[in-house]
Amino acid sequence: MLNYFQIASSMIRDIGMKPKIALILGSGLGYLTCEFQNSTAVYYSQIPGFPASTVQGHSGRFIFGNFHGIPSVAMEGRFHFYEGHEIRDVVSPIYLFKEMGIERLLITNASGGINKTYSPGEIVAIRDIINLGFRNPLRGPNEEKFGVRFPDMSSVVDLEWLARLRERLCRDGHELKEGTYIWTLGPSYESPSEIKSFEFLGADMVGMSTVPELIAANHCRMKTLALSCVTNMASGILKEKLSHDDVVRTANRIRHRFSDIVGKALEVLKEIDDE
Repeated sequence: MLNYFQIASSMIRDIGMKPKIALILGSGLGYLTCEFQNSTAVYYSQIPGFPASTVQGHSGRFIFGNFHGIPSVAMEGRFHFYEGHEIRDVVSPIYLFKEMGIERLLITNASGGINKTYSPGEIVAIRDIINLGFRNPLRGPNEEKFGVRFPDMSSVVDLEWLARLRERLCRDGHELKEGTYIWTLGPSYESPSEIKSFEFLGADMVGMSTVPELIAANHCRMKTLALSCVTNMASGILKEKLSHDDVVRTANRIRHRFSDIVGKALEVLKEIDDE
């Protein structure tokens, strides 16, 4: 098992900055780090024993810098179970962030829309999750320094942070929809019949990430916000074939809108912390 404390201490010492917030950037969303000031990159490959990201649109590095006036660290590329990683490796960044002393986490992803009121390019806040992957990163011996053996999952995101962001966007004349995200193992996209069953279960979006990270963050008692870019409608909702290239193209098409929402999420966070 990785020594998260040792890696975190070494990174903070070498970078010369202690982040207050961490961001996990999904497929095609790594452009947000272009807005970091005084940034420094640390590639996953530079960290002994750390997993590697293998997916297009995931560059595989940490970016440290100031983002909207907050010392931050972002992951350009996450780890997915379908890449062959162990489930503990998928969430290793969460425990690394915790050892850095980070208490706030903003997760982004690209998802397929199941809710027929959604449209490609829409940004939806995740309010709840369904773990259809049936993999739990907390399986095995519990590390008490991170959290309890049986963590409560009634609120997987920080509802105050979400409510304040929604109010802020509403004042600016924009609506922020909320929905339930269902996690599937991938890497194949879902069949139309599977999507129908997910809709019956109450899912609004489907994707191949995020749920393990939210479980681990909740275990660590981190306050989390999760934003999903609906890059395509799920299989059977529309007749178009699905491809990862389309996911990345849509994420890039709405980059200014997504960047604006993430920026407002950080501004709201500063207001909450200053109160």
